Amino acid sequence: MKKRIIAIMLTAAFTAMALTGCQKAKESTSDSITIGISQFAEHGSLDNCKEGFLEGLAQAGYVEGENLTILFDNAQADTGTAATIADNFVSQKVDMICAIATPSAMSAYNSTMNTEIPVIYTAISDPVGAGLANADGTSAGNVTGTSDALPVTNQLEMIRKLMPDAKKIGILFTTSEANSVSTIEEYKKYAKDYGFEIVESGINTIADVPIAAADLVEKVDCITNLTDNTVVSALQTLLEAANKKGIPVFGSEVEQVKNGCVASVGIDYFELGKQTGTMAAKVLSKEATAKELSFEIISEASLYVNLEAATNLGMELDEEYVALAKEKFEKIVVE
Repeated sequence: MKKRIIAIMLTAAFTAMALTGCQKAKESTSDSITIGISQFAEHGSLDNCKEGFLEGLAQAGYVEGENLTILFDNAQADTGTAATIADNFVSQKVDMICAIATPSAMSAYNSTMNTEIPVIYTAISDPVGAGLANADGTSAGNVTGTSDALPVTNQLEMIRKLMPDAKKIGILFTTSEANSVSTIEEYKKYAKDYGFEIVESGINTIADVPIAAADLVEKVDCITNLTDNTVVSALQTLLEAANKKGIPVFGSEVEQVKNGCVASVGIDYFELGKQTGTMAAKVLSKEATAKELSFEIISEASLYVNLEAATNLGMELDEEYVALAKEKFEKIVVE
């Protein structure tokens, strides 16, 4: 009888311990923040944004697997899919949506319009043009983030230094991407100051890239690539057409240079994502609401050069200028 009583007591004790453990786990889970990350396309710069975003959060004390749950989805450069992803995150009642690239940010903002879910965006060239911010930089709603506005004049200056005799610069872009449309206007605004004419070619989908690229390379001396998500996703197709014609393609950030563009003056997308993570942490900690935070622009732009890409085209680079590069790549690396 004593043995039976002891057994019952032990069982009760273990049950109590188990319940206490479950309760603690439940409390821990309830303290966890859930962020849905919607990335518009799969390419190096946007991937770097995501990793930087998580690093920025971690430095602020929000660590994935500890007090942070990340739900991630990629729209594969399809605006309809981006809208569906945003709607799904809203239905799951996430605490925040991080939208990487303009189409995903616009979709997330629209989906959360009648909710209290804040949207933090990154890699948006023109937040004002996308309807995410007011002309003075303040938020258009419960949304804020960081802009990857290209240093257009620096890029034009670089092209002039590396191609003293060039006259026409080609730009391939997606007509539905607001960031690309506004950036082209910037190029047109300043091109004449550097003795260039801009020749633009618009596409609707990634399937249009081969024909558009083949046509564009016949009209220009070089191509400068934007952060246009659809075009960047088909960068190798564009590079193939340009290489056959023997003209250089200049990138807009370091990953494009690694993948075969001759050079770029661009920002560090990991650092941009990190800056975005810091902003997100302010919102999560109730230090400020998204609406109270104006969007931010990363200030530092650096020169990157791919020596193999230049050699393959027979380009003689200005050695003094190239010496200023933050990074020089000896090989073309396509992942």
